[in-house]
Amino acid sequence: MAGKRLGAAQLIDVVLDDGSFVSWDQPIARPDDLPAGYAAELAAAEQKSGCDEAVLTGSGRIAGRPVAVLVNEFRFLGGSIGVAAAERLERAIRRATAEGLPLLAATASGGTRMQEGTAAFVQMVRITDAINAHRAAGLPYLVYLRHPTTGGVFASWGSLGHVTVGEPGALVGFLGPKVYQALYGDTFPEGVQTAENLAAHGLIDAVLPPEKLGDIASRALAVLTAPRVGVPVPEADDEQQQRPVEAWESIERTRRAGRPGVRELLRFAATDVVPLNGTAEGGEPGGATGMLLVLARFAGMPCVLLGQDRAAQAHDGPLGPAELRVARRGMRLAAELGLPLVSVIDTPGAALSKEAEEGGLAGEIARCMAELLRLPTSTVCVLLGQGSGGGALALLPADRVIAARHAWLSPLPPEGASAIVHADTAHAPEMAAAQRVSATDLRRSGVVDRIVAERGDAGHASGASDASDAGDAADEPAAFSRRMGATLAQEMASLSSMPAAQRLARRAGRYRF
Repeated sequence: MAGKRLGAAQLIDVVLDDGSFVSWDQPIARPDDLPAGYAAELAAAEQKSGCDEAVLTGSGRIAGRPVAVLVNEFRFLGGSIGVAAAERLERAIRRATAEGLPLLAATASGGTRMQEGTAAFVQMVRITDAINAHRAAGLPYLVYLRHPTTGGVFASWGSLGHVTVGEPGALVGFLGPKVYQALYGDTFPEGVQTAENLAAHGLIDAVLPPEKLGDIASRALAVLTAPRVGVPVPEADDEQQQRPVEAWESIERTRRAGRPGVRELLRFAATDVVPLNGTAEGGEPGGATGMLLVLARFAGMPCVLLGQDRAAQAHDGPLGPAELRVARRGMRLAAELGLPLVSVIDTPGAALSKEAEEGGLAGEIARCMAELLRLPTSTVCVLLGQGSGGGALALLPADRVIAARHAWLSPLPPEGASAIVHADTAHAPEMAAAQRVSATDLRRSGVVDRIVAERGDAGHASGASDASDAGDAADEPAAFSRRMGATLAQEMASLSSMPAAQRLARRAGRYRF
């Protein structure tokens, strides 16, 4: 662990706005019958740490936004949690819930306080129950895993964050290495119990030093605490009449490397973007690169965004079960926090492989559709480019579907459809037309609600092919992304005032042609 470890009070000073912290802590009342040895340890811990317990709680502000905080003090008996510390934590968590405050927890603990035995051990259930109630109230819970975080703390309130960040080089794991060596007579494998390794396995969202924590917390809270209803409807371009285009032409345009994807949409049209990493449940080492999961705002409207990253799929391989499990994490976040969900479709197709089959790809597609159909929050789907097969269908169910002018949606890549029908791939253009896969055809059939204009293929000025495609084509990647973002914000704002029952009924019945 490089650098000097910050104490609880120092971390509060670094993360919260100057002078904003207000302590919620009451003096600790110790039992009169404490064993003499334990009483002496407590007294020494108070003198060493300058604190009366292993946790500090209170409220403050981050970039002006109110937040409640729970911070471990490792110098107090290794940040261990006993009955008094649990009492303080529960009281603070429930106060934050009652006051409607987001909660930031910064752990640094060896876990349960051994001097108090089982009575301390079961306090993790009590703390977890309070966190559950906070999350059930739709309130954000952010976690910062500091060095070290192990044992019951990691296995309870340290692992329940909506957004979880680790400290660089921090030891983070369930069973501490000293305990492992004592029990098994061997050293724990090096490099496993680190914040960086947890991030690599999709268990935490990022690894950041303490001085960067305030920034990511501020951006997350900007999204998570933004108004979701009653937001003024932003202006967006009306659908523009553009020249007719053959489906195959659109398909070819969407396959060009220069075409903007979900990353450009976020870069040019979104603010307060907070990337999230993996499923938060592990099991996906090095995978899931083809699906972005972010918190973001478009024209002030907050959302959870699931975006198929076409560029990553081209580089790292097609969408597989791992990407869809990441998507399902985003759906759960949206449901729990009451945020609109945006799904962005841009994929040449899901993986066709032994690993995908054994990983349950078909089941993940089905579960994504099922969760989207019953998701209580408003949903908007963006057909951004390629929409091929089950990988696209997994993110399609939504209250509203917006399509880029050259986007398309088909059961298979046209070459695959041609192979089935004609036993060759030469008839792919003919199949694309016959299957009516283009955005214009999808708009006529009701699969798509709205089309966003492109000039050329939205990629660059050289894509402009006639007068209707000209204009600001030189800046078209950014201009197109901004048009799409404005339309997306408008749709989310309009849906915010629609009764949930009406939205869900329409969502389920929209494909009854």
